[in-house]
Amino acid sequence: MDFNWTSIIHLGILFTALLAATYIRAKVPFFQKFLIPNSLTAGFMLLFFYNAVAPAFHLNTEILGEYVYHLLNISFIGMVLRRMKKPEGEVKSGIFPTSVGIVSQYAVQCVAGLLLTYVLINTVFPDLFPALGYLLPMGFALGPGQAFAIGSGWHHMGFEGAGSVGLTFAAVGFVSGCFGGVFLINWGLNKGWISKEEVKKIRSKGVKSGIFPEKSRLPVAAKSTTESEAIDSLTFHIAIVFMVYFLSFGLLHLLTFLLSFAGELGMELAANLWGINFIFSAMTAMAVKHLMGVLKIHYVVDNGTLTRISGFAVDLMVTASIAAISLVVVTQYWIPILVLSAAGVTLAFITLPWICSRMFTDHQFLRTLILFGAATGTMPTGLALLRVVDPDFETPVAADYMYAAGIVFLIAIPLILSINLPAYSVVYNQPMLFWFAVLISLGYLVYVFIAYVIVSKKRSFAQFGKTWYSGDQEE
Repeated sequence: MDFNWTSIIHLGILFTALLAATYIRAKVPFFQKFLIPNSLTAGFMLLFFYNAVAPAFHLNTEILGEYVYHLLNISFIGMVLRRMKKPEGEVKSGIFPTSVGIVSQYAVQCVAGLLLTYVLINTVFPDLFPALGYLLPMGFALGPGQAFAIGSGWHHMGFEGAGSVGLTFAAVGFVSGCFGGVFLINWGLNKGWISKEEVKKIRSKGVKSGIFPEKSRLPVAAKSTTESEAIDSLTFHIAIVFMVYFLSFGLLHLLTFLLSFAGELGMELAANLWGINFIFSAMTAMAVKHLMGVLKIHYVVDNGTLTRISGFAVDLMVTASIAAISLVVVTQYWIPILVLSAAGVTLAFITLPWICSRMFTDHQFLRTLILFGAATGTMPTGLALLRVVDPDFETPVAADYMYAAGIVFLIAIPLILSINLPAYSVVYNQPMLFWFAVLISLGYLVYVFIAYVIVSKKRSFAQFGKTWYSGDQEE
């Protein structure tokens, strides 16, 4: 019979690559030494396949982009629905400091991107489109989908190939996030920035090879909360996750309808909201979890099962996100792309370890890791890097990032609304619109500085000359 096999074929390719990457990690010392996650290896294997081989079989990457979009949202729902243990002693919230860390990279990348673009326009590339600078944070921090969508809109304003340039920034960001993150992990290991328990976990033979040794004591991954003759426990948990996702879909549709009354500006904001659906998915999950608590039925949820669902989503998401990148050679822009990308990665390496070690009082390195991955290779890379040190998301780092993303969304609304100002400066021949965008970005830097000082207090500028604040210990 004539069934549609497209989704099954692409999933088969993704899972085959993951299995091949698992074998490579188990057998090749290089991948063990540098703790390269299997999903990253599989993604880069398929990056070549989808750009050089797949087109001959009429396979394109459009469906992979859809996988990435949905899997990111599902991974957050799984994490949020878990029951959190009540911390013993003093409660230390990393949510607001995490939001400051996220905004810091948005601000730094926006300012650096716009000002470097201005310098390039006034030196060697006079015909460069001024909005190019915004594609640095779009491609690095928000990902291929947002960079391509926003860039494509600028194509009609005179920025030829802007969508492809956005994808190129995303590709460079993924490479920087993946290999830069692995370098950061090994740097942290050598410098002693990681706790002894985490070092022991990373250096264990099972973790290095990616597979637990034969006859070793295997950890319990999940527990059943339902009778299998009624409904399988895994089916039950997946049903909860997808019900929440369906509700978040309805929430966004409602918001889109309400924003439509604000005209073109409202619809522009609504389009951007769909690009950050993971925030609304997480908010919906929080509401459902609270309702389950009120109804006293939260005991039917197993943290281990939800962790497995999130882990599955992250593995497949990272593989698909890298494979989906189109390696379009934008020869006209390769020098500006390299200049801006190098600046973005360098600034992330310089600023994040410095501020995170002083701003946070717990899990400093893990928080640095997820922020670095998210600031260079988007959220999937941040989660993939975090799982190297925190494979089961046992720490509050991932959850804090998710909650912080909700705060960031509110803070970033002026930035979202100003995203077209550099392009409008050309369309309407009003250079001041470009500088207004720069001023808004500088305003975010001022906010980050003030918030950092408030959070870090006396640690704000302690051991100023050191990359990593180590309290009374030496770096």
